[in-house]
Formats: sequence, structure tokens, C-alpha cells
Amino acid sequence: MTTAVVIGAGAAGLATSALLAREGYEVTVVERLGSHGGRAGNETVQGFRFDTGPSWYLMPDAFDHFFALFGKRTEDVLDLKPLTPAYRLFPEHHDPIDVESGRDNAIRLFNSIEPGAGAQLASYLDRAAETYDLALRYFLYTTFSTLKPFAKIRGQYGKLLRYLMEPLDRFVAGQFKDTRLRQMLTYPAVFLSSHPARTPSMYHLMSHTDLTQGVLYPQGGFAAVMDALYELALEQGVKFRFNADVASITYSGGRATGISLIDDTLIPADLTISCADLHHTETRLLPPKLRTYDESWFSRRDPGLGTVLVMLGVKGEIPELAHHNLLFSEDWDDDFATVFEGKPAARPLGASQSIYVSKPSATDPGVAPEGDENLFVLVPVAAEETIGHGNMYRDEASPQVDLIANAAIAQIEKWCGVEGLGERVVVKQTLGPADFRDRYHAWSGGAIGPAHTLKQSAFLRGANASKKLGALYYAGATTVPGVGVPMCLISAENVLKRLRGDKSPGPLSA
Repeated sequence: MTTAVVIGAGAAGLATSALLAREGYEVTVVERLGSHGGRAGNETVQGFRFDTGPSWYLMPDAFDHFFALFGKRTEDVLDLKPLTPAYRLFPEHHDPIDVESGRDNAIRLFNSIEPGAGAQLASYLDRAAETYDLALRYFLYTTFSTLKPFAKIRGQYGKLLRYLMEPLDRFVAGQFKDTRLRQMLTYPAVFLSSHPARTPSMYHLMSHTDLTQGVLYPQGGFAAVMDALYELALEQGVKFRFNADVASITYSGGRATGISLIDDTLIPADLTISCADLHHTETRLLPPKLRTYDESWFSRRDPGLGTVLVMLGVKGEIPELAHHNLLFSEDWDDDFATVFEGKPAARPLGASQSIYVSKPSATDPGVAPEGDENLFVLVPVAAEETIGHGNMYRDEASPQVDLIANAAIAQIEKWCGVEGLGERVVVKQTLGPADFRDRYHAWSGGAIGPAHTLKQSAFLRGANASKKLGALYYAGATTVPGVGVPMCLISAENVLKRLRGDKSPGPLSA
């Protein structure tokens, strides 16, 4: 087999195409949008450059490993800046807290808030590091084609069973009393598109990534990361076709044979790898008889969270905010119930009061005119398309999206003490769940991907190869191993392992 077609030029599509080309395949990537990057897009409006997707650079070792496969160092292709503080926390009814990366800094902070909590955190971070290492060696870089490698961790079964069965919020609550500390350790569930009460405590490993490894920022934002992956693919000889929307995956004799575009163009290939949303791939690009995952399978799944994204260009500086900022409701159970259970919200219109605000202009002077600020606001909402569109790609936003955006601006002004923020906004661009549906074929308008619940983690998340068609594979945030740019890089590597018949766990050798 010599040719491959990859659907989607997001992080997974770029990484998969580069690896396949390095392996010797003649690779074509088709992308329905006009440029690469997928959900990690970027737009420039009146001198303000906005990332429209990922903004936290975590798991640096995953990036280091991926670039090393091509004989490169991350510093050869990205300009990474450590963030100090890693983030600023604005707990409701409390003073702001600067959270510094580094084990010792975190221990001191926890002790200052809850006497004795520092020692407890030290133990917590030890276990997080151990679990992170186990995940890298056995659960992430694998196709789960065989369970034999897991015999090597037989002595860990009891501990892993507890981590899988006990939810993250209860696991943390059993060790820390202060609400703010609990929230610092459980908010990473949102990065997993999940509810802390439904997220296995195995994912406490996420605290290793932000509190121990630290938080970095790539100059140029995640657009720079996507550019690096794109250039890497071009170096390997990958060909790209933009503004090319896929109508179907073609097949013959039980094997995928390539794709058909909506203009009836056929692109034959020995291998087909879909990095599009799995729900779209299975229910729109394949006929019912060839679907590994049909609508009934998805009806039993959790699509994760949706978001209203608010991109703001603001006149003047905002010293009250750090690069990353988290605004947490004192009782955020209502927020999660609104997003994941469809319950009435304390905030009107179904939005969470716990929100994330990024100010990349704190680190990157290229994202805003001199003296002004660039804000990226993420408001969690239900993965529900009916919430509507933003105005980034339309003349005006849906009423619900616009009201949620205005409420978020007012909340930042009040909680963070940013006087007159609303009057200082000169650019306001928004995206809503319907944008994620229309632009990325996102299932139910979800922003990140299916939630990492117990039933949607590890091998229970699905497989990266079709059970009905040979030569059809999957990569990206909606399949194994999960959501986030690092997971997309790993999913690309797992496609290569599947093709090689490599059933071993762990990363490939560089």
C-alpha cells in the first residue's frame, strides 16, 4: 500500500499525515475549510489576533516526543515561554490567588490556605506523577489490540481499580477541605470535557501537568503550533486540498478505497484516515451497514461540554488579569448541573458562572495593538446546537450567545475589578455551539470532544480502526486516547502503530 488520504487538517490530521509520509506513503489531506488548524484556528480583527480554540499548552513531553520522531527539538519549531503565575484564580467571595507552577510553590500555597494541606498535596502530586507515568507507558500510546502488556502492572490493579471507580471530586474532597483547593485540583476535568463527579480519579494525573510540569505559552499562540505541524507535513511531502468537503468514504470488497468530495471528485487511496468528528464520520460518511458506531451507540454517550467563546479587543491595559485566569463560583455544582444535566442555571440562558479568561497579550505583544489587551473568554454551556451561533463568521450572533457573552463581560468587570470593561471593548467576536457543528461537524455542537467518563476512557472510548471496513482508521479528539492537542498527536502515532501491527504500549522510539 502506497497512498493515503487523511480527512481533516486539524492537529490530528496534520500529525497523522506527517507520520504516514515519513513512513513512505504518498499522502493527501483534504480539509473543508480554507486553511489548516481545525478547531485550533485563529482570526485577526482590527489588529487583534485571536486563537479560536485551544489556549493551554500542557503535557510538553508529548510535543517533545512527537517532534523528536522527525529529528527535531520543540525549541527548533516553537518559542515557548513559561508562565508566571501559571494562572490566577478568582474564587467567588475571596481574594484572587496566584498559582505558581512547581511542586514546592504549590505546597507552600496549599499550606497558606489550609494548614497541613501542603504535606497532603505532596503525597497527592506523587501519586499524580506515578499515574501520569503509567498512563504514558500503558494507556495512551496504545491501540488496545491486546491486553497482554497490562500483565506487567498486575501489582497496580487494586490502585487502578480505585482510581477508575472513584470520581475525581470525591477523591479530592477526601483529602482537602478548603473549597478553593478542591477546585484547583478538580477543574482539569473541564479540559477533559467532563464533570468532576463523572470523571474517574485516575485523571488526578492532570495536576501533574499544571502544578508540577508547569504551564507554557507558544509565542504566536496555538496558531504557531498548527503552523509548525503544517510545515512539518509539507517537509515530508504531504499534499493539501483546502475547501474540499468530503461527501462519503468509498469502499469495495470490504475495504475503504478513498473518498468522494461533494463536487463528486474521487480521491482513491490505499488507506483512509478520518480525523473528522467520529459521529460525523460514522453517521454521515458511511452507509448504515458499514458503521462501527451507529446512532444508537452515540445515544448512550456523553458528548461533553459546549462553549460560548468570546474574543475581546480591549482599549488600554488590564493589570488585574494574568495570562490564564479562572473564575470559580463558590458552589459550582449548579454550573456543572447546567452544562451536563440540563438543569436551570443561576446565570440566565444556560451558561456557567465558572468561566475561563485568557489574556495572551500579557505574554505575546503580537496579539493586540500596543497598549491594548486581547481577551479570550470561554463560557461552558451545554453541548446543545440550539444555543446558536456567534458573530465571528456571521453578520450577528444569536440572541442567546450574545446575552451569554455580555453576561461574561459584566462578570469579569465585577469579579476581577476591571473598571469599565464593557465600555472599553472595541472588538467583540463570538462563537457558539452551532458554529462548532457547522464548521467542524461537531457532534451536538460540542466544543472539545466526548467527555472522559469511565465508559468513555481508555479502550472503552472506542477503537482507532473500523470493524466493518479494512483500511479505514480514525484519529483525533473524538476517538482514543482522548481530547486535547497532545492527545491528538498521540492518536496519530497510534494509527501508525496499528498499521505496523505494533501491539506494544508506550511511545515509538525516535
